[in-house]
Amino acid sequence: MRLSAMGDVAMTVPVLRAFVKQYPLVKITVISRPFFKPFFEGIPNLSFFAFDEKKRHKGFFGLLRLFQDLNALHIDAFADLHNVLRSKVVRTLFALSGKKTAQVDKARSEKAALTRSENKIFKPLTTMFERHTKVFSALGFKVDLSDSTFPQKAILDTEILQLIGENNQKLIGIAPFAQYNSKVYPLDLMQEVINIVAENKNHKILLFGGGKKEIKLLNTLSKDKKNVMVVAGQLKFQQELQLISNLDVMLSMDSGNAHIAAMLGVKVITLWGATHPFTGFSPFNQPLENAMVSDRNLFPKLPTSVYGNKIVAGYDDAMRTISVESVIDKINSIVE
Repeated sequence: MRLSAMGDVAMTVPVLRAFVKQYPLVKITVISRPFFKPFFEGIPNLSFFAFDEKKRHKGFFGLLRLFQDLNALHIDAFADLHNVLRSKVVRTLFALSGKKTAQVDKARSEKAALTRSENKIFKPLTTMFERHTKVFSALGFKVDLSDSTFPQKAILDTEILQLIGENNQKLIGIAPFAQYNSKVYPLDLMQEVINIVAENKNHKILLFGGGKKEIKLLNTLSKDKKNVMVVAGQLKFQQELQLISNLDVMLSMDSGNAHIAAMLGVKVITLWGATHPFTGFSPFNQPLENAMVSDRNLFPKLPTSVYGNKIVAGYDDAMRTISVESVIDKINSIVE
């Protein structure tokens, strides 16, 4: 069970792909929000159970109905990869019914030590992927993440090809937004990155995002360049996933798009502001050098939070220490 958020749900996918490969006789049922169902399509021995937050599974009695619905599937063990109130209720009901359960350790004390201003303990924490494997180990299934697999690049349908064209340019995805501004690379610098990368006509830049406000900003960033296209709002979610699987590289903030690209086996460059890859949320199977972090010599309190939701005075410009040139060099080192 993992209900939200998008990036966190995406982070379960590589672990589950490894699991079903190593335990082909075990059936997995994923409980999550309906929107995330496309993440898990094509994974063998895995079925998706849609959590109905607004009606059937709403409130405490809804969670009782959720347990009854799941219990009817003859589930033998329950893996709580969320460890929040809702999942705890369902987990407890399974435990009371005699089923084996295990839950993810969110390492709150270690994260607090990493993000506090004073007496900071600056060291990498266990990744969320490894934390998920520990849950399955507790249920009797050791999962080796080095034996991971990724899906084949999707065959792009006509609608996608009509949007992006059928030439042989390198496809560079850019997802310039995140939930919190402290994780967003300054848009004037991102504009420079896009302008310079777009000078190479062998590059096609695809801009990802969501919502009217973001789409408006993306249209500004594209500036009607022929090889820069706004994908946001143009395709269904399933089609976006197909397109992302065909990218040569994804440039993203510490956000859900980074994890979606990584779960599809795409090379990912991430830019980090208030947060840091040491928190354990770096995208799956990506080298540390692809995580470009703000200068801690100038901003020693970094990381200031796990999710980027904590505002620290004087740290608004931390991401400006990630130079445009270094971002472009990193992109070129991958696509060229």
